[in-house]
Amino acid sequence: MQSLAGPGVLADCPVRLTTEILSDKWAALAIFALSRQPRRHGELVVLIGGVSRKVLTQTLRRLQEYGLVERHAESARHVDYRLTDLGQTLVEHIEALNIWASEHGMAVGSFQESELR
Repeated sequence: MQSLAGPGVLADCPVRLTTEILSDKWAALAIFALSRQPRRHGELVVLIGGVSRKVLTQTLRRLQEYGLVERHAESARHVDYRLTDLGQTLVEHIEALNIWASEHGMAVGSFQESELR
């Protein structure tokens, strides 16, 4: 039986694309924040929390480059961001990660604390 993790398999594994997209610290949070409705940049900053305006702009641009987010400008003063149909397909998977974190976050924290002792 051949190992699925054999030579060359991971080099072109589809999970690389997912990892590339979600390796941005704020990408999953931005996608999740946009999952229910379009939002303005300032709303996203507040909703996500802890992200600077500059970094959020960079994250949103990167998500636009992947075709996951669209920027809509009704006027120079009113710009909002929304998920594309493709971006919407990631929401259920991010929700699954959120459920996992809710169920196992304390165990991860406990392990980390035990490693520090």
